[in-house]
Amino acid sequence: MLITQARTFLSTRTLARIAAVGAFAALTALSARVTIALPFTPVPVTLQVLAVLLAGLVLGPRDGALSQLAYLAAITAGLPLDAHMLGPAVWLTPDAGYLFGFVAGAFATGWVAEHARNRLPGAELLAGAAGIFAIYTAGATWLTIFFLHGNLAAGIAAGVAPFILIDTLKAALAAGLSGSGRQAVRIATGGR
Repeated sequence: MLITQARTFLSTRTLARIAAVGAFAALTALSARVTIALPFTPVPVTLQVLAVLLAGLVLGPRDGALSQLAYLAAITAGLPLDAHMLGPAVWLTPDAGYLFGFVAGAFATGWVAEHARNRLPGAELLAGAAGIFAIYTAGATWLTIFFLHGNLAAGIAAGVAPFILIDTLKAALAAGLSGSGRQAVRIATGGR
């Protein structure tokens, strides 16, 4: 009987984790619908960075990154879930590097949060900054190499500078929401 209860608990906990990963993949897809095109850069402003940072802060590095991999897999499978609603064709656009960066961003955010939480004041905000750095690194590198002929200054001007202030605000919002999110996931997965 104890083994049966343990299996039930394990499977319920595993299903809850899968549901949480799927929920953050869906949140990332939904946040792509809030898109603002800027005339001076081919990369739009979206709410996706907020979803990515929350995924890392709430789910941790592994499950946060898995949620973003699930999101990218859905796009690759043909679903038009990116900001331009292109589906797999998005992999040929300036945005692709940022999408790849979502995986690293969620992982970096979760990793820094796990290691700095309860040790440093503002750990969640620091974790968000790490996630943003990972997203920018992947995105601006892709943009610079494939669309700006290797011009690093142009890559930073078009792919980083316009987004710093708004993404800092998203990191602050994610940091503020993360405690409630972690508590909800903890309850759903049977933790305390």
